[in-house]
Amino acid sequence: MVQRRSIRLHGYDYRQNGAYFVTICTHNRMPIFGEIINDEMVLNEAGRVVWKCWCAIPGHYPHAKTDTFIVMPNHVHGIILIDGSVSDSHRGGRLGVGANNYSPLQPTEPQFTSPSKTLGSIIRGFKIGVTKWFRSNTDIPIVWQRNYYEHIIRNEASLHDIRNYIIHNPAKWPDDPNPPQLLNTPPTRGQNLPTPVSPAPGS
Repeated sequence: MVQRRSIRLHGYDYRQNGAYFVTICTHNRMPIFGEIINDEMVLNEAGRVVWKCWCAIPGHYPHAKTDTFIVMPNHVHGIILIDGSVSDSHRGGRLGVGANNYSPLQPTEPQFTSPSKTLGSIIRGFKIGVTKWFRSNTDIPIVWQRNYYEHIIRNEASLHDIRNYIIHNPAKWPDDPNPPQLLNTPPTRGQNLPTPVSPAPGS
């Protein structure tokens, strides 16, 4: 029996208040969510489902809010804000940074739930919701690469840079169709990735 070592950052409480930069890649980096045209991401039907599932996260996890995110052809970049003081029965409180509130998916859309408040449970629920749609509507049974990449955002400057990095991600696609820092690197939830820095004005 194979024993799996922990891939989380040792000693870190992933339920605590904070902002997390998350990257989730498709299985074998398959470009199944759409394509980049003129430096813009054009979602196909599957990509729109992924977009809706991500926007629905706050509706399923009252302690979580979504900030800047983008669905790329073979991965998703997004910032998730967690407020551990919010119970499952109500919303409220402040997270210390701006965030978007989105309505939960309608009953006709993929649904996902989780008994836990950890970042991992949120990502797992999101991935399950997307996978259910794929298995019901396509011939693709495996959508996601196992696990995901995350970076703990520790200050406002880092948050600003990562937001810019996400927004400008489509323009970088022709030069690097795989997420930066991730190529040939095994995914780990506890991996503390370097902070992406947006290009200087005029560069």
